[in-house]
Amino acid sequence: MAVRTGLDKVAAGGLAWLAGKRIGLIANPSAITAGYVHAIDVLRGQSTIAALFGPEHGLRGDAQDMISVAGERDPKTGGAVHSLYGHTYETLTPTAAALQGLDALVFDIQDVGSRYYTFVWTMVLAMRAAAAARIPFVVLDRPNPLGGARVEGGAIAPGYESFVGLVSCANRHGLTAGEIARWRAAAEQLDVDLRIVAMDGWRRAMYFEDTGLPWVMPSPNMPMVDTAVVYPGMCLVEGTEASEGRGTTRPFELFGAPFCDGEDLARELTSYRLPGCVFRATGIRPAFQKHAGVVCGAVQLHVTDRRTFLPYLTGVAALRALRCVGGDRFAWRVRAYEFVDTIPAIDLLCGSPMVRTLVDARAPLQDIAATWAGEEVAYAEARRAWLLYD
Repeated sequence: MAVRTGLDKVAAGGLAWLAGKRIGLIANPSAITAGYVHAIDVLRGQSTIAALFGPEHGLRGDAQDMISVAGERDPKTGGAVHSLYGHTYETLTPTAAALQGLDALVFDIQDVGSRYYTFVWTMVLAMRAAAAARIPFVVLDRPNPLGGARVEGGAIAPGYESFVGLVSCANRHGLTAGEIARWRAAAEQLDVDLRIVAMDGWRRAMYFEDTGLPWVMPSPNMPMVDTAVVYPGMCLVEGTEASEGRGTTRPFELFGAPFCDGEDLARELTSYRLPGCVFRATGIRPAFQKHAGVVCGAVQLHVTDRRTFLPYLTGVAALRALRCVGGDRFAWRVRAYEFVDTIPAIDLLCGSPMVRTLVDARAPLQDIAATWAGEEVAYAEARRAWLLYD
């Protein structure tokens, strides 16, 4: 096996300082060893799991996006399962009552390398709560499935922070969960006993398939590593009233709308000469969410070379193409998004109104990309201080 995760190391050798302790565990179905044993089963053989915490999509990972999850009781441990994704923003943070009596709080969830993906922000909020409760916070680290060698995207402007970007970082952040925890503990000067169980064998140039680890869907619409590869850009389509492919078998690779002609959309996107990918005209009929049951003109994004593919630039190009092809029928999402109803979803995803404004103005793609180039370079340099690997 090329890589051993934090959980694999715990399964092999244990954590002496957690033996017999009462712990809380933040997890979902992705928290497994290379032998497919879940973290609950690994840790309850060494400690007492006194509380479980489920992030967005729930402990079992069966809830769709932005669907509140209720608390429950775990049949294996008999312990309470506390939801960290309820009806309000306040539910995203573990309560003092839920942490009462715990000796440590442990985090083990597979991230996908994009700042919109909420699990790492659940981790940061939980780490803050652990600091307030004066209990150790433990991260069992896992690979960034996109590798950690490249970053892409701009900063978040003040006032545009949200649960799809709790603090400013690039859209493709190039960090592991452990590295993000290290960054935030230092940047926020958290008085927390942070313990990161680092991986063995992971290198920043690795994509997930290079690790030798099994892929388990971390959320219902992240079925494959291919999905994670396109997600840093194609998640932007969530900020429109076009379909991002939820309700199809290839979410985020397929996208379109009833107002689109797939051939026109593919032709427009192909004209941008984006690296490492091809756009193929097709049609979709989503089974749920946007345009459920309605035939949409669409394209499928095929990544032909991951090493040159630029997911964020490609996602912005998709916005521009949808706007150009759709004309007045194209619309930005104005409904509430991740607990925010005063800022358009696309501005939260992009970190400011800049991309939306330039897409509406039909600005050339290279001019739009120039708006984040300097921020991308600055972030790439700043993140060096937080790296644990290579």
